[in-house]
Amino acid sequence: MSHKRPQEDSTKGRPSEAFTPDQDKRRRVPTLRNVVQEVMKLQSVQHLLEPVLEPLIRRVTVVARSSAGAEFRVMTQGICELLWIKIILDDLKVKEEVEVAFRKHLNNMKRNGGKDVNSTSRSLQLQFLNNLSLPVFTGTRIEAEECSAIKVAIVDSLTGQIVSSGPESSAKVEVVVLEGDFDGDEGDNWTLEEFKNNIVREREGKKPLLAGDAFLTLTRGIGLVGEISFSDNSSWTRSRRFRLGARVVDGSDGTRVREAKTESFIVRDHRGELYKKHHPPSLSDEVWRLEKIGKDGAFHKRL
Repeated sequence: MSHKRPQEDSTKGRPSEAFTPDQDKRRRVPTLRNVVQEVMKLQSVQHLLEPVLEPLIRRVTVVARSSAGAEFRVMTQGICELLWIKIILDDLKVKEEVEVAFRKHLNNMKRNGGKDVNSTSRSLQLQFLNNLSLPVFTGTRIEAEECSAIKVAIVDSLTGQIVSSGPESSAKVEVVVLEGDFDGDEGDNWTLEEFKNNIVREREGKKPLLAGDAFLTLTRGIGLVGEISFSDNSSWTRSRRFRLGARVVDGSDGTRVREAKTESFIVRDHRGELYKKHHPPSLSDEVWRLEKIGKDGAFHKRL
């Protein structure tokens, strides 16, 4: 007669299902409370990083200041996501590998961020330091006020200081003629292409519009324009006026130095120089040398 074998304990011979603390930690599912707490921690980190990172982003986005807030939000969001991933991976016992990768990523961000700041925070531009002596006639040397030479300097557009050291302080500069109505945008900004498109060339069959030495080399950030003059008047241009412009012609590191331009002015034919007014007038001048009195005009005849 067969006897039923007593039912063995189903757990006999099987490995114990008791979980160690490590296994229990791995299998643990975050509760809603824990998730909310972690989110609150991340928000606190974001508020903590804001005063540190926002000035950096504002310096990096010197040209596009309006995007500083967007850049800051993207950067802080990325850091918060990295911190969240680090917390999760710490729970999965890969803390050492995470810390190595996390430090490497932050070092790369710091290194790249520093390069961006150094390359963009220094915005350079050329500038005419003195005003032209008006009126301007063809064939006559173009000078600044008080019969002085025209000065061109390279300055830091953020501080307004002349750049007196470094390779930029000895740059080679070319003086060109611009359209009188070239103004740039509302902020007096323009692109390199816009500047080139507004350079005025001589009329067909005429001599070069700007005669003389149109190139100069800066010394400690400042240069003097040599003897230059106009070979043609400005009456044939669209605005009937000219401007002088200056641009760097040997930029080697790829950094653009914004060009300079003067106020617009009329260039008259040299025959009109005979009737030029004197500033200031002298006691020996004819009366028609005074302003508002034309030679052989009504006032001249009465006087």
